Amino acid sequence: MNEITTFRPGALEEAKPDQMPHSIEAEQQLLGAILTNNDVFDRIAMIVSKDHFYDPVHARIFDVAAQRIAKNALASPVTLKTFLEDDEGLKELGGPAYLARLAGAAISGFAARDYAQMIYDLAIRRELIMLGRDIADRAAKVEVSSEPKEQIVEAEQKLYKLAEQGSSESGFQSFLRAVTDAVKVANAAYQRDGGLAGVSTGLVDLDKKLGGLHRSDLLILAGRPSMGKTSLATNIAFNIAKAYKRGITHDGTEGAVNGGVVGFYSLEMSAEQLAARILSEASEVPSEQIRRGDMTEAEFRRFVDAAKQLESCPLYIDDTPALPISQLAARARRLKRTHGLDALFVDYLQLVKGTGKGENRVNEISEISQGLKAIAKELDIPVVALSQLSRQVESREDKRPQLSDLRESGSIEQDADVVMFVFREEYYKEREKPGDHEMDKMAVWQDEMERLHGKAEVIIGKQRHGPIGSVDLSFEGRFTRFGNLVKPWQDGGPREF
Repeated sequence: MNEITTFRPGALEEAKPDQMPHSIEAEQQLLGAILTNNDVFDRIAMIVSKDHFYDPVHARIFDVAAQRIAKNALASPVTLKTFLEDDEGLKELGGPAYLARLAGAAISGFAARDYAQMIYDLAIRRELIMLGRDIADRAAKVEVSSEPKEQIVEAEQKLYKLAEQGSSESGFQSFLRAVTDAVKVANAAYQRDGGLAGVSTGLVDLDKKLGGLHRSDLLILAGRPSMGKTSLATNIAFNIAKAYKRGITHDGTEGAVNGGVVGFYSLEMSAEQLAARILSEASEVPSEQIRRGDMTEAEFRRFVDAAKQLESCPLYIDDTPALPISQLAARARRLKRTHGLDALFVDYLQLVKGTGKGENRVNEISEISQGLKAIAKELDIPVVALSQLSRQVESREDKRPQLSDLRESGSIEQDADVVMFVFREEYYKEREKPGDHEMDKMAVWQDEMERLHGKAEVIIGKQRHGPIGSVDLSFEGRFTRFGNLVKPWQDGGPREF
């Protein structure tokens, strides 16, 4: 290797079967280009790092050069000589004179990006080979402590981590490009029914306030137990999946032109329980009757018909408990690649595990909320995460939730683009029922209950792209269904669901 060899196409094919794929020539050409012109480094820094070089001496040369350039200092054969003079590996190649030969043999900087990409691709191939060998070695060792299922999950995680490395950042883009993208989104909203920029929730008043569920947004849907968080989330998820229509989108690619493919992480309920809720809503059969099998023939027929219609709905449920945020992201990526993904729901945020050992719960929740926001941006989809509220709500006279009630971490409020609270005053009023002997109070209570019956409120406490405020919805507890509330001026017409 004392002499600089020129890259020969097909050199890899001639390598021995047990030799790892690499190209010494490509590494030499890239290093030579950098040492000749330091500006080349900026073009390839996002593609390769020192870890991608096959030859350890080349890796060290690249590392020293990178450190020099980062400090706005010159990286040339002369300046690098000081730092690498005592390097044993470099001495074997001819010492500092090798650096001069690298620079002298560099053909041109214009092909540097291609060489960098080749070095990166070969490094990934080597990683894949090593991962494959590791999987084979571990599978060959039959140990009680190492279950095959655990090995599969571990291998899958390593593969996704490897795939993640390939997603290089886009860096800066011109304002013209950003403006063009914004105009495209506005045009798509203008042409779409209802003028929504995002995916429709199926709830008219909520859509008007939010403009639909926007891509790359993290939406937090919070509430106290029994307020109907999961019901509202399943309703919206079902509405999106039910409206799914595929076609050519505004940017010319094939995808969802209406509705979308939905992923639902149900960390609290099983997939069957969640499906029963959705079937209850669709068939208008109370969920407790579905659980008991206590249905009339007409109800059972409606139930079966609803189940047949739902078969074609692109709604995918994952009910794995205590899922780590890293695996949640990996599974979402896989779903997007295999079936497509237009909206993701997580029920609920506090049941997701962080990567830490649970020493600090606030930090763990912060990591999870940041991870969910990262998924929304990476996959370019809205992520709706449900969240618990602290008990301080119960101690106040006004039970309407506020941003400060978000449990365990202020980072949830910080990372979220939208924070919504589900609030049913009827639930609290029901528990204030006076005694039968208090006739006056009972009459007032009954009037209040009549006014509040079947009504729910979604309070928008934070919205980056629009106004805050509240939206009134109808709620049918028997079918766990939220719907559009009929307004007094609508002549008592039928409700839209």
